[in-house]
Amino acid sequence: MASEVTTRTADRTKTRLEPWQAGTVGGIAGAIVFSAMMAMQTPGVLEGAIPALYGLEGGFAGMVLHVAHGAVLGVVFAALLVATDRRSSGIATGGALGLGYGIVVWAVLAVVVMPIWLSTVGFPMAPAVPNVAIESLVGHAAYGLVLGVAYALLE
Repeated sequence: MASEVTTRTADRTKTRLEPWQAGTVGGIAGAIVFSAMMAMQTPGVLEGAIPALYGLEGGFAGMVLHVAHGAVLGVVFAALLVATDRRSSGIATGGALGLGYGIVVWAVLAVVVMPIWLSTVGFPMAPAVPNVAIESLVGHAAYGLVLGVAYALLE
């Protein structure tokens, strides 16, 4: 009995990344965009709250941690797409899926998890739960959109 094996190949004009790699790169790109928005709109979050999650201080630590979070969440996005067989769905669909994912990340992590975590580590300006902030919603939506488009282009 013969079986068919499909392999991925790379040529000079179209090099595709593995899903986890595309998710990592897309997550980093989205987090950089979101971090730039945060630096302009809510610098205290980037300089104080995000590094405080890990007992650190300062904008550089906040930027590095935020981009690292974006990379990890990008891999989770890729895993969800692979698990639901939505891997190569086109730029528009990738953008829409990323946008939805960014909003879900906001609703779970920024609105609920982050304020609880900040309270737990004793951050003096920990927001109340739920922490609903429009700037955060817009930033997470931008993160997701960039992630989804980058993923679709790279995977």
